[in-house]
Parts: sequence; structure tokens; C-alpha cells
Amino acid sequence: MVNRANLKGDLFGGLAAMLVALPSAIAYGIIIFTPLGPEYAARGAVAGVIGSVILGVIAPLFGGTPRLVSSPCAPAAAVLSVFALEAAGSVPRESVPLLVAIVAFGAGLIQLIAGAVRGGTFIKYIPYPVIAGYLSGVGILIFWGQVPKFLGAGAGSVPSLLADPSRWRWESILIGATTIIVMLAMPRIIKAIPASIAALASGILCYFILALFNGDLLSLQGNPLVIGSINGSPADLVRGAMGNFTALAALSPAGLAALLVPTLTLGVLLSVDTLKTCVVLDVLTGSRHNSNRELFGQGIANMASAACGGAPGSGTMGGTLVNVFSGGATRLSGLLAGAWALAVLVLFVNYIAWIPTASLAGVLLVVGVRMVDLKSLQLLKHRSTVFDFMVILAVIVSAISMSLIAAAGVGIVLAIALFLREQLRFPVVRRKVFGNQVSSKRNRLASERDILEAKGSAALIIELQGQLFFGTTDQLYTQIEPHIARCRYFIFDMRRVLSVDFTAANMLTQIKRKIVEGGGQLIFTSVPLSVPTGQNIRQYLETLGFAPHEGRVSFFPQLDGALEWVEDQLIRDNAYAAPDSRPLELREFEFFSGVSEQALAALLANIQEKSFPDGGRIFRFGDAGGDIYFLKQGMVRIELPLVDGTVHLLASFGRGDFFGDMSFLNLENRSADAVAVGETALYIMKREHFDAITGHFPEVGHIFYYRLAHELAQRLRQNVIELKALEEH
Repeated sequence: MVNRANLKGDLFGGLAAMLVALPSAIAYGIIIFTPLGPEYAARGAVAGVIGSVILGVIAPLFGGTPRLVSSPCAPAAAVLSVFALEAAGSVPRESVPLLVAIVAFGAGLIQLIAGAVRGGTFIKYIPYPVIAGYLSGVGILIFWGQVPKFLGAGAGSVPSLLADPSRWRWESILIGATTIIVMLAMPRIIKAIPASIAALASGILCYFILALFNGDLLSLQGNPLVIGSINGSPADLVRGAMGNFTALAALSPAGLAALLVPTLTLGVLLSVDTLKTCVVLDVLTGSRHNSNRELFGQGIANMASAACGGAPGSGTMGGTLVNVFSGGATRLSGLLAGAWALAVLVLFVNYIAWIPTASLAGVLLVVGVRMVDLKSLQLLKHRSTVFDFMVILAVIVSAISMSLIAAAGVGIVLAIALFLREQLRFPVVRRKVFGNQVSSKRNRLASERDILEAKGSAALIIELQGQLFFGTTDQLYTQIEPHIARCRYFIFDMRRVLSVDFTAANMLTQIKRKIVEGGGQLIFTSVPLSVPTGQNIRQYLETLGFAPHEGRVSFFPQLDGALEWVEDQLIRDNAYAAPDSRPLELREFEFFSGVSEQALAALLANIQEKSFPDGGRIFRFGDAGGDIYFLKQGMVRIELPLVDGTVHLLASFGRGDFFGDMSFLNLENRSADAVAVGETALYIMKREHFDAITGHFPEVGHIFYYRLAHELAQRLRQNVIELKALEEH
């Protein structure tokens, strides 16, 4: 539905966009057919206009990106020009337009399919150096190809023409130079008039001024300085399109197969060019385009244009920007650009014949220079970006020395190389620490901490990240190999892993074999059950031989659980006495060693003993404080309840340890929950009872606060060690 408030802006925006896009479209059409000889120039001009009409009308209807203007573009002209030149050497010249139309139609079909299968998401991620190199190569080829037309020298290689000034036409040079000067100067003088329109008009004016002194220039017949006579009637256009369809039946399957590479190249380039323009449009207008829908619409438009004998194209930057700044606000503005081009085709097609080829060459010489990404030279200033520059240079050299199709193949290979480089730059090992540098949230007794500090280096904790694939697996093996002989426990924290391919899994298998041969244990923690790719990494690893029942391989849902298990193993293997699980007497606690029997008796008289079943709540968040708890038997978890209903484990305490000390000291409310793990028995001392005892037995208060301060200092020291390990890794 037309929005009346935007109608005026869309109307003038579409007109301004057409005035900018149409001259370039005519020039691009001529470029496509130039290899076939000057007699095909008029056909190329009409192809450019037809492409502007059909792309301008159909792409907005099916694509839907507001303000986007679609028309024939430079990449299409360059690819099809090279293709036409190569095809003219192997098939009759009159068959080449059919092959060009098939390539353009196939490129549109690729775009349509890409949009339908949501391929727009992937096309946007082609590395910028590859695109920059390709477009720079296109710009150089366009510039090089326009030099003969600028000189008015006719056919021939550029070096030979430059070496033979006798073949130059001074009229052509004057017209082209006038066009270039106006195109460069116009934006600085009057920005309201599109530079390409003013430049083309100045070239035409210069031509007719010269015609006042040379009457031969007023004739189209045999005049090499202008496009020439055009058969642009509706009947001629229909006959041309039907001729293509008739000739299609004579094309062999082998001939069609030879068109695959240029078709794919053109389809990708047109898609990238369109999506690049859409991204710029989003930035300017604050909108958000739909990549897949736009590719679908562009594909339909290019197929229709090819079927009608028009040049293929894309969402172009120049016409789109002029549309935006001229008031275009909706899809209607893009559609009106095509409608205005149709008006030109119907009403003024015969006047196109008088456009000087040197004037079009001047416009394209400027366009070609502007397509070369001179900013890429800045990449040479930094060692880290030199490879990016070499990628750009390699694609440019391939485009110039071989062909654009070959450059596309080079670009694909280098895109893979860029991807691998970035992946290899990103370390797969995020951090690597030993068991005496990091600990679980299980609070340990002083004797246990001594063991872990002395023997903790037997455990190696490796946090992995990113993608484990054939390009990064060697990093992992290199990091682990020096420790296989002297470590017994290897913990792989997988919570930041995004994917695992078969090569990485095979490398993990080799690592497991080495660890098992050395009598060690491989432990996986936080293995993703689902990643963005949909892969279940846990299931994938188990399928490839990492099942827990095979021994020497374990899985833990969280890193803390694995750390606690490894700590238990180290303590059990290195303790001086066998593990004891019986209930402790108060005098057996390390905390109360050195307290007199009388003081212990007084403590026992004022201490409450209480048991809790598995999962029992000892206290809750917000409960009144003032009590300290000594673990007679079992284990306790300190958990912080979260707003989403889950809990965060803060610490855990085992037999012989104590907790609740901070609230005991400051008498504030509880800041977390305490939950029993298994059958748990506690000694509970209230602050008021403790204060009363210390009045009679001062040594109890002295020992108690000393031990409390010592234990808190030890816990703080362990936290500092862990923080230092994190900073270093």
C-alpha cells in the first residue's frame, strides 16, 4: 500500500537514482558485448537499459529492502566481458549473446536458491580481503578496457595503442577528458546534480560542439565515436529474446557444463555486491535488511532480465545512496527507479545512439579507479595484516594475469587460508594450571591442604575453547605432551568448546592412549550436550571410544566436581593413615588441639549436637546468624539461591571442618543456604554460650580466635594462589 506521506520522496528519489544508475548501466552493457566487436555496442546499450528496467521493477517487489536500487553493475560487466571474450574464441560470435544470457540466468538461479535455503547468512562472511582484491581487480580491468575507447583508437592491445599515438582521435580524448573533469569536480560544486549525469551531459555537449566544426560527426552511419543506431522497438526486443530461447535448444550438455564456473562466480559476486550495499543502507537508515529474502528477489530479477536480453546486476551503491539522500523511504522508490528507466527505454531509446563512447569511457575510468581499494596499502604498516594485503594482491594479480574466473578460485582458496589463520591465531587452550594452583570449592583441613600443595602438580587442568578441528588439534597435543610422563590426572574442561571434528577426536584418542599407558586418568568436564551447530559433543566422544565404562576415562558435569574427586584421590594416595569416616569427638578436631580437658568439658556442656538427613537444610539465606558449626560426620554444601530458582555452589565442607564463621563473628544474617550431603552430624555452638565460656576459660578464646584467624588466612591464601594462576594463564 502506497504511503502518501512518502510518495513525493519516493518519486524524486527513484528519479534521481535512475539518472545515476542508467548511464553506468548503459556503459556496463556495452562492456559486456565489446569483445564481439563495435557492431554489438548498441545491443549492449539496450541490454543495460533493459537490465535497469527489469531489475529496478522486479527486485523491489520480491526482495523487499526499502530504498535499495538494483541495476547492472561493474562486477557483472567485468565477469561477462571476460567470459564473452573467451567464448568468442571457441563458438560462433552470434552464439555468444545466448551464452551470456545463460550465465546471467544461472547466476540469478543460484541467488534464488541461496535465498531459499538461507544462504545469505554465509555469503556475508566471505573475508573482506578476498572481496577487496576481487573488486580491485574488476576496477583495474574496467579501467584497462576503457583506455582504447578513451583514445578513440578502436581495437587492439592497450600497450600497442599507447605506443602508437597516430591511431588516437583527439576528439575522443577531448570528450573523455571533459567527462572525467566534470565527474570529479561536480560533487564539489553542485551536489544536487548527480556527478555521472553531469559528466555524461558534458561529454555529449562537447561532442556536438565539435560537430559544429566537423559535419561527419552528425551522422550515425560509420561513426566510431558514438554508440550508433539502436533497434529498440518493442517488436525488436521481443524478437531478440525469442531468438535466445530458440538458440538454446541447439546448445549441447557439454557446452552447458562449461558455463558452470562463470555462472557460480557471477552468482556469488552479485550476491556479495547486493548484501554489501544492504549493510551500508542499514547503517545509514537504522533499518535491518533480510539477506535471504533479498537474495531471493535479486535472483528472480536477474533471471527475468537474462530471459529478456538484459544485463544482470545487483543492489548498487551509487543509485541507492542517491535514492536515500533524495528522499526515498520505501520499496516504492526502488521500483520507481525501474519505472523511470522504462520511460527512457520507450521514449528516448533512439537518442541513446548519440551518446559518445568516449564519454561513457570517461565515466567508467573514474568508476574503475574508485573500485581499487587503495586503503588496503595501510595493511603493510603492521606485520599482523601483511598476509591480508598479500591475499588482496594475489586476487588482483590473478584477475589481471589470468581471468576473473581464475581469481574467484584463488579467492576461495585464500578465504580458506584466512579462516585457518584466524583459527590458528586463536589458542585452543585457554588456560593450563596444576592441582596445587587451583582447588575445588571443598574446604580442606590443614593436613589435607599440605598434601594437595605438595602433590597437586600430579593433576593438570586444561580449559579448552573454540573449535577443535584439524587446524587446531596440534596445539592441544603440544601443550599436553611435556606433562604426560609426570602427571597422573588430566582434566579437560570443555565448557567453552564450540565443536569437535573427527581429526580432533582422533588426536584426543592418541592423548588418551598416552595417558593410559602412563597409568594416568583422563577426565572430561562440562562437555556440551548441544552447541550452536547442533552437535552433541558428549555423545560424539562416547561414540568414538571415550565411554566411561572403558576405564581411565571419566565425565563430570562440572569442573568443581572433577577437582574435588581428584583431590580426594591425591589425599587418599598420600595420606599417612587410612581414610576414617567414623563420627569425630570434639577433642579430635584440629581446631581444638591444645585446649585443656576442663575447657573442652565446658565447651561440650554448651555445644548442641544435631543430625541432618541427606538434603536437610541446616540454615537458609536470611536466617539469623551467631552460630558456628563443626562437622562431626558427613559433608555440607554452602549454596547461594539465584532468582531463576537455581543455586550456585560457594563451598563445601567435610568431616573435621567448620563453617558459619563469618556470621558467628559479625552476628549478621546468613548470606547463603547450608545443605547436608548424606547423613550429617554437627556440633553447634552459639555465640552467647562461647562468650560465657571464655569468661571462665580465657585460653579458649585465645586459641579459638587464633585458629579461626589462621583458617581464614589459609582460605584467603588459597584464593590468592588461584587468582594468580588465572592471571598467568
